[in-house]
Amino acid sequence: MASSGQRRRAFSAVGLTASLALVLASCADTENIDGGGGTEGEGGGSISVGTTDVVTSLDPAGSYDNGSFSVQNQVYPFLLNTPYGSPDVEPDIAESAEFTEPTQYTVTLKEGLTFANGNELTSSDVKFSFDRQLEIADPNGPSSLLYNLESVEAPDDLTVVFNLASEDDQTFPQILSSPVGPIVDEEVFSATELTPSEDIVEGNAFAGQYAITDYTENELIRYQAFEDYNGLLEAPETDVVTAQYFTEETQLKLAVQQGDVDLAYRNLSPTDLGDLREDENVTVHDGPGGEIRYIVFDFNSQPFGAETEDADEDQALAVRQAAADLLDREALSEEIYQGTYTPLYSYVPEGLTGANEPLLEMYGDGEGGPDAEAAAAVLEEAGIETPVELNLQYSPDHYGSSSDEEYAMIESQLEADGLFEVNLQSTLWDTYNAERVEGVYPAYQLGWFPDYSDADNYLSPFFQEDNFLVNGYSDSEVQETILEQSSTAVEAERTALIEEAQELVAEDLSTLPYLQGAQVAVSGNDITGVTLDASFKFRYAPLSR
Repeated sequence: MASSGQRRRAFSAVGLTASLALVLASCADTENIDGGGGTEGEGGGSISVGTTDVVTSLDPAGSYDNGSFSVQNQVYPFLLNTPYGSPDVEPDIAESAEFTEPTQYTVTLKEGLTFANGNELTSSDVKFSFDRQLEIADPNGPSSLLYNLESVEAPDDLTVVFNLASEDDQTFPQILSSPVGPIVDEEVFSATELTPSEDIVEGNAFAGQYAITDYTENELIRYQAFEDYNGLLEAPETDVVTAQYFTEETQLKLAVQQGDVDLAYRNLSPTDLGDLREDENVTVHDGPGGEIRYIVFDFNSQPFGAETEDADEDQALAVRQAAADLLDREALSEEIYQGTYTPLYSYVPEGLTGANEPLLEMYGDGEGGPDAEAAAAVLEEAGIETPVELNLQYSPDHYGSSSDEEYAMIESQLEADGLFEVNLQSTLWDTYNAERVEGVYPAYQLGWFPDYSDADNYLSPFFQEDNFLVNGYSDSEVQETILEQSSTAVEAERTALIEEAQELVAEDLSTLPYLQGAQVAVSGNDITGVTLDASFKFRYAPLSR
């Protein structure tokens, strides 16, 4: 997928951050049930979870969205995974995992692994799982994450060797924990095409903490603890979990408020969350989120951009710097999103190893607030007459119902002191996503949700030569620093390089990050074990009553 010099990430810019179409909920009895291969967990009992997410497919080769990956995290094993409370991976069903050669990553499986249907789980299943991802290469799937994988070998039942194109790829262990990483049963799944969800459930092809015993797509999923799970994470605290799917955020709010579900996770509107925070019968849980919101500057068509009549690189930078000086993240966080999105002052969100905040001190008042005097000074020093005309684009249908208010506020912040004259326009997503890569929008809205919980996933896709933004930005020092961190094995050295890369990009401002989405769950007061951490994976297994 990519050479060592051009590590292109083909992940869709916002595919995982999209607000997906919602589906009708179905009520369900949560009595204990016999799940075929699943048996009682340590804690027994049952819990119900409500969500407005959508499941695209149970087949890991055919889905690349939050709703599907949320299900897959409960039921499939991974070679490496993130323990509760950490963004960093450790062996899951693997006994060990390490680079044995610069381009060879060798995994040794634990002995005696089985799927819930009784089939053995061996290195052959692992090789099959990754080979089929590359063979199927479904456009809605995550196979692009295997850009550095050349081949997989299974020399014996417990050993897997991944042959990589570039050396010492420190992101590859994280990729094994990502949407492309679930290990599937080669006796149930097709090697050449997607396997229907009903066939997967009927085949009981699960080896995660839970197995699925009842499945009605985007209405109801019933999980039962798999007693032979032998991975990094602990056995489930609760034997049966029933997930119900709702069409509307307000339906989900009422369900958790009235006790029809024990817990609600993804998605509740800021208004509904504000109301629920005042309800003494429920508990609102907050945690770090991987989703970020940012403004992209097109280096060709922005004011004084390379392809404009008055092209001037220094003046173009001054325009970006002035915009950074004027942005009031705290107001956006509190007034539009009521704290469900928090201010972001860097390119790597809080909670990930290497995250820092260079934008906090470099722009605005140096403490996170806006500074119109600083903005005016940078424009004056660059010889720019004000107001600067700026075309700013956003999508009203892709990032939720608050985008209109969000960008109206950004417009007012930029215009407040007469330094900018903003032409704010909106375009529906189908057109927007095509036009944004053609240089049509001088500045525009995007969002991002990570493939895996590593800082590199917020750097390489944005700032390498062949990045998905296609915004004309290229800086050799930034690219070399990002490449160096991705192949640096010493953690402290790699962390320092990640911090340096953020500082370098903050000087150029090819994008202007401003919000980080918090993870939020709402539960009944009797529910414990709600874990929202920087792995950005919500697991059912710790939940108990």
